[in-house]
Amino acid sequence: MIPRRSAGELRKMRAAGRVVAEMHDVVRAALRPGVTTGELDRLARGVLERRNARSNFLGYHGYPAVICASVNEEVVHGIPGDRVLEDGDLVSIDCGAIVDGWHGDAAFTAGVGEIDDEAARLMAAADAGLQAAIDAMAPGHRLGDVGNAVERVAVAAGFAVVRDYCGHGIGRAMHEEPDVPNFGRPGRGRRLAPGVVLAVEPMVVAGDATVRTLADGWTVVTADGRRAAHAEHTVVVTDHGPEILTCP
Repeated sequence: MIPRRSAGELRKMRAAGRVVAEMHDVVRAALRPGVTTGELDRLARGVLERRNARSNFLGYHGYPAVICASVNEEVVHGIPGDRVLEDGDLVSIDCGAIVDGWHGDAAFTAGVGEIDDEAARLMAAADAGLQAAIDAMAPGHRLGDVGNAVERVAVAAGFAVVRDYCGHGIGRAMHEEPDVPNFGRPGRGRRLAPGVVLAVEPMVVAGDATVRTLADGWTVVTADGRRAAHAEHTVVVTDHGPEILTCP
């Protein structure tokens, strides 16, 4: 049985989710050619400090930052630093927060300056895949329905989903059971019930879905060098349908 959260626990997760949403807003507003990924990390740290929240990324298995900033062919886990963003880049920002011991986690991909058509379509596919997955999170549905929804959207757009990384349960820890793949067979997998909270995160690539990890031990890139897009929300199943917790 996937853990189910009480009303009181969900209030704390909503509070964490609002901090994550504010981090996204602040970072998104700063995205422009010439800014460094390290500067974006510092802006996100400022939000955590103002809201008296803690990062669930910083120090996680030694991770050195509060955001992941993954650019172009980097799929996930890009470490922010002195890299300068350029016109036409795609950058995904993934971050989280802890409030009263409860976690929120979300990601978005945005273009820097003017982006080309493929980049725009790739971002749109990741966003649409995320929305389709959220729509599938109804009581009685199964994890296979969620993953299948992502894959159908990506394939219909001419792209592929990464199979080596996936979404996850979330609550008192950032990563909990169950795994939430971005592919699956409808009607298969563990059943969803009210109170189940999942971090759903499509990772869509323009080319082959094969990935590799760079020498830094964190940054995951496409093996063929084609671009990627990543989108994520923390979502709870309710009697009335899904509710996104990582919203303002």
